Amino acid sequence: MITLKAARVLHVETGAIEEPGLVTVDGDRITGGAGGAGRAGEGEVLDLGDVTLLPGLMDMEVNLLMGGRGETAVLSPVQDDPPLRMLRAVGNARRTLRSGFTTVRNLGLFVKTGGYLLDVALAKAIDAGWIDGPRIVPAGHAITPTGGHLDPTMFAAYAPGIMPLTLEEGIANGVDEVRKAVRYQIKHGAQLIKVCASGGVMSHTGTPGAQHYSDEELRAIVDEAHRRGLKVAAHTHGADAVRGAVEAGIDCIEHGFLLDDETIELMVERGTFLVPTTALIEGMDLSRAAPELQAKAAEIFPQARTVVAKAVKAGVKIAVGTDAPAIPHGRGAQELITLVERGMTPLEVLRAATVNAAELIGVDDRGRLAEGLLADVIAVPGNPLEDISVMADVMFVMKGGKVFRGGPS
Repeated sequence: MITLKAARVLHVETGAIEEPGLVTVDGDRITGGAGGAGRAGEGEVLDLGDVTLLPGLMDMEVNLLMGGRGETAVLSPVQDDPPLRMLRAVGNARRTLRSGFTTVRNLGLFVKTGGYLLDVALAKAIDAGWIDGPRIVPAGHAITPTGGHLDPTMFAAYAPGIMPLTLEEGIANGVDEVRKAVRYQIKHGAQLIKVCASGGVMSHTGTPGAQHYSDEELRAIVDEAHRRGLKVAAHTHGADAVRGAVEAGIDCIEHGFLLDDETIELMVERGTFLVPTTALIEGMDLSRAAPELQAKAAEIFPQARTVVAKAVKAGVKIAVGTDAPAIPHGRGAQELITLVERGMTPLEVLRAATVNAAELIGVDDRGRLAEGLLADVIAVPGNPLEDISVMADVMFVMKGGKVFRGGPS
């Protein structure tokens, strides 16, 4: 048994701060609750000093198999084989965990793998304790039409025949193919489905808001996933495309940079989550992007900065997602900081990264510091309700009762 002792503990579900903060842990679970419910004295006491304890954070949009040290935007898609990508992902996973994110959704591979679901394999390796990393909810390959925003050959505008891709790698057209693509991901371990429902800022053809799949195709994807108990997340920007996705039954909209009031109201009515990924607007390096893509970003990003405040005011459920490596792996706190700059309160942001995220992935064993829950605990200096920037200085990380940062030397 371990007792974590700190100056204070934050209950994200209520916003209450208790002083001093004590959390008792036995095995991989919290056994003594948090705050005044904890009792020091039995087992080891780990005194963390003048810090705030809070639940491990969750990133609802990350791509651990992309980005990281040594990757290049032009050559890596055609030079890096699956083993190399996996080795690079080991570092990405470790940096993510050490930054305080103990659970992530790996939201859709869009790299050539020969049909292997690399994020499923990475999740298994982490769960087995072979490598350090967050708990991963893997989506397998993103389902996208030929030439869609998540077609890997689109970003570099490859000529025909370069890097051929298969249905198993997510390239699917028509109702029969999208059903088969979803079934393939589920067969090999995907725990949710990611779909490309619209264009994007970095799409070489078409407008960012254009709907990529037909309504019939979107409904087929949702039907296949929901019948198997999986949720569906959709890369979507344009208001019309978001409406199509929401009406098809998609559970979560990623980005939503061009949402209008009518679409926001529909999301509230249907209970559809929004993962805004808003920090990438400032964080993406577009200096080497094609002039037409830079022009597109200059048009879209100012509109996107206004979406979060409108969605929160209307009552849309918000969950935190970084879209790393759009934000470098290990720097996910920037999304929390930017969400506050967009108009959310620090407590709203912390809930979006904990209890809201737990609801989105359909789990009740994490997201709070309470007896019986997984011992996913982090510590930051100061009070994050007063200064959200302290979330960039995570000093202690425990996942499942094991310390990965800030333990005894």
